[in-house]
Amino acid sequence: MSSNMQSDWGRVADDGTVFVRTSTGERSVGSYPEGTPEEALRFFTERYEALAFEVQLLEQRITSGVLAPDDAVKSVATVRDQVVDAHAVGDLDGLVARLEALAPVIEEQRAVRKAERAAKQEKARATKEELVAAAEKISAGNDWRHGANLLRELLDQWKQLPRLDRATDDALWRRFSTARTSYTRRRKTHFAELNVKREAAQQIKERLCKEAEALADSTDWGRTAGQFRDLMREWKAAGPAPKEVDDQLWKRFRGAQDTFFEARDAASSALDAEFAANAEVKDGLILELEALLPIGELEAAKQAFRQLAERWDAAGKVPRDRVKELEARFRKVEQAVRSAEDDQWRNSDPEKSARADDMINKLEAGIAEIEEKIAAARDAGDEKRAKRLEKDLESRREFLEMAKRTAADFG
Repeated sequence: MSSNMQSDWGRVADDGTVFVRTSTGERSVGSYPEGTPEEALRFFTERYEALAFEVQLLEQRITSGVLAPDDAVKSVATVRDQVVDAHAVGDLDGLVARLEALAPVIEEQRAVRKAERAAKQEKARATKEELVAAAEKISAGNDWRHGANLLRELLDQWKQLPRLDRATDDALWRRFSTARTSYTRRRKTHFAELNVKREAAQQIKERLCKEAEALADSTDWGRTAGQFRDLMREWKAAGPAPKEVDDQLWKRFRGAQDTFFEARDAASSALDAEFAANAEVKDGLILELEALLPIGELEAAKQAFRQLAERWDAAGKVPRDRVKELEARFRKVEQAVRSAEDDQWRNSDPEKSARADDMINKLEAGIAEIEEKIAAARDAGDEKRAKRLEKDLESRREFLEMAKRTAADFG
């Protein structure tokens, strides 16, 4: 076996021992007595290639971020130990250098992961604070229908979030839990009070049903309709009864109402048919009444109106849907007759006529007295007083003319 059998990274001695060259010198990696020096060198070179492939795989796993930094450090240390003491021929120093070059990569990844964890923690903290605020808002409100479901949804979201540092997480959880507990207690109290009110409402509505059923067959239409309106006001004021009985009670109450009002409507329809003929009579009378307008000769109009009014009353009731129309037309004629009568009275009121005559006499006497005073003032040479009296005289003469016109209206 030749001592010249060697490669760039190792050699085979004459005794078959295989050596590898490293930065610290040569060291024995084993022997391959069964084969030639070439086969021995190839055997240990293949071992190196297997190590190199393992290093390559580790590089890929670390640079891709598949391994966590701590796991990466452990894997690098394990493979490095294998390379340093490897029974293989090849660039073992190069493999060690490649493994050591992974250290800053791992540290960079560690820093990135730390920053990501911090960001996730901050996001989780902000989200939990939002959940706490939402829970406290629900707890302070009175949404008894949806609040419980909303709090369950908030709890599900809370469970999906990562834990924070213990102090922060515990403090937020206490607030969240307290809000849920407070809401649950208030909700239970609310529904307990509601149940009491609903039981009381049930008793009231059962009584109202009995009263309504007692009135259902009444034929005292007006009074009973008013009683049903009173019962309905009580029903609305009572509030809801327990759900399982509220609909049944309403059916009883509404059934009694329907029985009465259907009977009343049937009776009213029968009367309306009977009253239709009366309406035809009044249609004719109203035309005769309206023919009196405008009022001419008052006494003749009054006499005609009285006769037509007697026939109007004798004609009897009319269907309900005609009452307002016919009554309005009748009242219009009646009001016209009364207005004409009032006008005549105002124009012929003897007391007002006497007062007007008395006013004329007083004004004429006053005018005569002022005229005498004016003459006396002028005789005495007091022209100033005479002019002042003339102004008074002019005013009284104007009043006299007005009084005479008024007296003429009464005359």
